Amino acid sequence: MNRLLASAFFFLAVSAGAVAGDIDRDPINYAASPDNNVVTQLMKKLDSGEATITQEKGLGYLRGLLRELKIPESSQVLVFSKTSLQRHRISPTSPRALYFNDDVYVGFCQNGDVAEVSATDPKLGTVFYTLNQKDKTRPRFTRQNETCMICHASSQNDGFPGHLVRSVFPDGEGLPLLASGTYRIDQNSPLNQRWGGWYVSGTSGKQTHLGNKIFEDRASTEKLESTEGVNVTDLKKYFDTKRYLTPHSDIVALMVLEHQAQMHNLITRANFLTRQALYEEADLNKAFGRTEPGHTESTIHRIQNAGEPLVRYMLFSEEAQLTDKITGTSKFAEEFNKRGPFDKKGRSLREFDLQTRIFKYPCSYLIYSPSFDQLPPEVKEYVYKRLWAVLTGAETSTAFSNLSSSDRQAIREILLETKPSLPAYWRESK
Repeated sequence: MNRLLASAFFFLAVSAGAVAGDIDRDPINYAASPDNNVVTQLMKKLDSGEATITQEKGLGYLRGLLRELKIPESSQVLVFSKTSLQRHRISPTSPRALYFNDDVYVGFCQNGDVAEVSATDPKLGTVFYTLNQKDKTRPRFTRQNETCMICHASSQNDGFPGHLVRSVFPDGEGLPLLASGTYRIDQNSPLNQRWGGWYVSGTSGKQTHLGNKIFEDRASTEKLESTEGVNVTDLKKYFDTKRYLTPHSDIVALMVLEHQAQMHNLITRANFLTRQALYEEADLNKAFGRTEPGHTESTIHRIQNAGEPLVRYMLFSEEAQLTDKITGTSKFAEEFNKRGPFDKKGRSLREFDLQTRIFKYPCSYLIYSPSFDQLPPEVKEYVYKRLWAVLTGAETSTAFSNLSSSDRQAIREILLETKPSLPAYWRESK
């Protein structure tokens, strides 16, 4: 098996029960459809001269790229497993840096030929680009369809283009020990399975994780629960941190990355499955001369299947509980929290808890994202109805037992004040 399959940051299928069709056919037409996202907007600014990015020694276009994309340097996290496009540039002494905001991710390798960029696109899910780091004339982006999609929209991902955070068992060169297995990581993963092949700066108390660890020929069970590599606040002993924008690979930034990577994937899944269901229903209606208004039972079921995993994940159902306080080493948590939006009481969905769970108010801040707002109306309507049922207490299933009555009330109040596009019945019922 190719070791690339253990990639620490590649695309994922978010449901074993739902498989995307051929995304290069109607109605998705992934490769042929024009992209429209923050990267394409930046490309237009660069072409018109409205924006400029200059190169720096050792960093190429990185710093300017982050500035123009409004990605905070404090979002830096570092992965040293050889699990990406430029894996020959990656090692424990030369980790790959990842930077992100709500809409876009940037990967940077020391002496890399390109910067790797992926952007969330409201119609296409995740779209991938490379930025030539060696071109001294001007920054040039290239959209990557075939190269990236060979692995990242494969059957292993059920055909959905998106991101995946992986935890592997790396050897001294950063190569994943595939015989020892890998973990797919998101907010539901226990900490002791997270961050294998990643550097982690920050404290987690008595909670162990796999970050900052090197494994021998095979992963030993003793090392899995050891405190080696845990509660590390200075990464200088592992590599030369001066070569990077910051000396951090912040534990809080890693947790946010894990949440939103999966959340973006679920939005894409809901988008694609709903569009495919509606397209196929229209075909069948035309073939059989069906003219009755409304959707068929089959289509309704498919839309529900597209939306329900999104609802559960965005309300942190099955989130792994923390047993000790999590503390980062950078300004990431402070800067992230400041972005709001805030209600009249100063509350925000970005406010951290980090004692028993990641966020104080467990509802994803990506509800404010363009990708969520531009979901097909049919599945967005389903999601809003389900959210309202849960947040008003009408939904009492154990799937949402993580939410107390005060949690539900606070989230509902925050959304009512900060999300103007909520359906009218939310405001009429308050």
